[in-house]
Amino acid sequence: MVTKKNNKSLVSIIMGSQSDWALLKHTSKILKSLKIKHTSVIISAHRTPKRLYEYATSAHLQGIKVIIAGAGGAAHLPGMVASLTHIPVLGVPVETKSLKGLDSLLSIAQMPFGIPVGSLAIGESGAKNAALMAASIISLEDKKLSKRLIDWRNKQTKLVSKKPK
Repeated sequence: MVTKKNNKSLVSIIMGSQSDWALLKHTSKILKSLKIKHTSVIISAHRTPKRLYEYATSAHLQGIKVIIAGAGGAAHLPGMVASLTHIPVLGVPVETKSLKGLDSLLSIAQMPFGIPVGSLAIGESGAKNAALMAASIISLEDKKLSKRLIDWRNKQTKLVSKKPK
């Protein structure tokens, strides 16, 4: 899945199916608020393995710095992508009906030595924190983004009341 080099996206949000977008749109919203260019792509580890392989082996050539992979159930997507790239992969467990996302979390967190995946919380908090983690990683080499991230966190702090209302 080699795309044109002028993409300029630094983060790629990937998901196993369209239904995962309901969760991962929160990731996109945070990235947009921090002015981080990103893409969103559906890649199923089970239904589109060729697409997964082509994407994972070429993402670094497109300038992608961090991959955020949302997955539910067996949640193989983050680990499979991580096995094919050296780019940091952050896994967001999607809540499932049968096990409430615990199956997804354990699949993402229990990676064998040598294939790390940064595991986040199940659901919306994990999706939002994935964006912030990606921003933190990229901000190590981007002073303007570092400033935006610090400002974002300061705004969060100011939202916390000192006393209950």
